[in-house]
Amino acid sequence: MKAPELKADSLLRRANALRLSSKIISDGIRAGAFRSVYRGRGIEFSGVREYLRGDDVRSIDWNVTARMGKTFVKQFEEDRELILFLVVDASLSMQTGSSQKSRLYSALEIAALTAFAATHTNSPVGCVVFAKDILFGVEPKASHDQVLLLLSHFDNVLKSSYADKVERNTGSALGKALKGTAKMLKKRSLVLVISDFRTTGYEKPLAVLCTKHDVVAVRITDSCDLELPEIGTVPFVDAESGFVQRFPTNAASFRREWREEGRQRLERWRGICSRRGAVPLEISTDEDVAQKLQQFFSLKELK
Repeated sequence: MKAPELKADSLLRRANALRLSSKIISDGIRAGAFRSVYRGRGIEFSGVREYLRGDDVRSIDWNVTARMGKTFVKQFEEDRELILFLVVDASLSMQTGSSQKSRLYSALEIAALTAFAATHTNSPVGCVVFAKDILFGVEPKASHDQVLLLLSHFDNVLKSSYADKVERNTGSALGKALKGTAKMLKKRSLVLVISDFRTTGYEKPLAVLCTKHDVVAVRITDSCDLELPEIGTVPFVDAESGFVQRFPTNAASFRREWREEGRQRLERWRGICSRRGAVPLEISTDEDVAQKLQQFFSLKELK
C-alpha cells in the first residue's frame, strides 16, 4: 500500500539533530550486547599507579618511582574501534507505507543514525544501497565527511524515488549485496541489513556473512502488514510487478486471512534469522527510530 503523502525530509538538513540522537545509540553499542565487536587497534598510556605484588616488573615507571620514593607501574588502555557497515534496501517495495514515512525513509533514517553513532568513537562506517542492482557502495572510513557523503547519497535516493524518476527496475539485489559485503569486509564488523526482506535467494549469502561478522537483520514493517483500514473493495498494486488486484477490506474473512498471512511471513523471517545467525530487529514506519535503536543496542543480551 502506497500512502498518498510520504515524508521525504532531507537527511542532510537533519544532520545535526541526527548526530545528537545518535550519541545514546553509540553508548548502547559500546556497553550493550555488541561490545565484543570492538577490536583493539593498539594500546595507549593512561597513567600510573602503585606497584602491586604480581605486577610485571617491565611495567615499572622508573622516573615516577625515583621522584615518589615508591614503586609505580605504567597503565595502558586498549584503543578500540567499531567497524560498522550498512546494507540498505531501496527496491520498489520499500517505497510503500501507510504512515507519513515510507519503509525507505525509515530505512535511510536508521542508516543515518547508526552512521553518526560511529562518528562518536571515530569508527569506520561504510554502506551499500541496492534496488534491482547495486545503486552505490562506499568502503568503511572513519570521518565526519564520510557520514555527510552517505547522507548526500541517501537524499539522492529519496529524491529519485519520491519524484518517481527512477527506472522501474523490479526485483531486489539483496543476495548480491550480501555477497559483496562479505568480500569487502576483511575485519570483523557490525553489519546492519536494513530491508523489508520481501525477496528470496538471500539466505545462503546471509549465513556466510554471519560466520565472520555480527549481523543485525532490521526488518522495516508497516501497520498494513497485519491490519488494513476498512475502506471497501479497493485495488492493491504490487510495487515490483505492477500487478493489480482488488480486495474486500471490509470482509472479516479477508482481514483475518491477511493478518494470518502477515504473521506467518514474519515468523518465517524470524526462523531464517535464527538458523543463519543474524539478530532480528523489527522497526515499524510509525515508530520513533532513534528510540527503538537506543533500546535495542542497550540490551546486555540478545536472544
